[in-house]
Amino acid sequence: MEKPDIREEVRVRYAEAARAVSDPDGRTALAIVDSDQCCAPSPAAAGASCCATEVDETPVFGPELYSALDRDDLPVEAVAASLGCGNPLMIADLHEGEVVLDLGSGGGIDVLLSAKRVGGTGHVYGLDMTEEMLELARANAARAGATNAEFLQGVIEDIPLPAESVDVVISNCVVNLSPDKPAVFAEVFRVLRPGGRIGISDVVAEDDLSPEDRAARGSLVGCIAGALSRAEYLQLLGEAGFVEPEVTFTHQAAPQMHGAVVRARKPTQGIT
Repeated sequence: MEKPDIREEVRVRYAEAARAVSDPDGRTALAIVDSDQCCAPSPAAAGASCCATEVDETPVFGPELYSALDRDDLPVEAVAASLGCGNPLMIADLHEGEVVLDLGSGGGIDVLLSAKRVGGTGHVYGLDMTEEMLELARANAARAGATNAEFLQGVIEDIPLPAESVDVVISNCVVNLSPDKPAVFAEVFRVLRPGGRIGISDVVAEDDLSPEDRAARGSLVGCIAGALSRAEYLQLLGEAGFVEPEVTFTHQAAPQMHGAVVRARKPTQGIT
């Protein structure tokens, strides 16, 4: 059997999600991405997402993972397009004047929030491969008046930025979608300045859950099956050259699969 083109599957699904924000057909962007029941039984309503815990319906993906204050201060289209599994800005500790890169920026919610934190002396890049998402994100930036935000088209395995040009790399439930995660970490390491850091939200598996078990829990497009284990994440970060790697589980996304925060740092030049 021919191996599926994971990147194209992701692109098609996220393009459809972007179109739903601008021209809703009864389904939300999150419900479209989640349509193959990645993390719970089939939702009761056609426009609903299955991405909530089975016990208490607590959301594990989407805009509800941001504070009401953050959501209320953004264009509604940016909030509606939120498809992540966390809030990477809560862990990235951004500062005035920093240069930030958001991998898989989607509708732009994390870029716009980052742009507020780094201020006029800072700059935020959003990187996405999907034309429809880039169009939506640029429109959201214009609505928000974010003149320090810029959106680039490309893949996270080949970042279109110079080496050592970024202070912080963030991402929200996108690394798990990559078919070549070592390439992602190598590229992130390349574009970070010495002493730069990452603050990533992602879906991560418990160490005793096999790749086959992960695949049984949902589709690659729906975030679950492509997830690394905690040990794999730490190993790949170390192999890429990062120091002080941390992977901390925050909430359950599926049995033995968790939303997690990932931190690591590029060594200062000459120090390991």
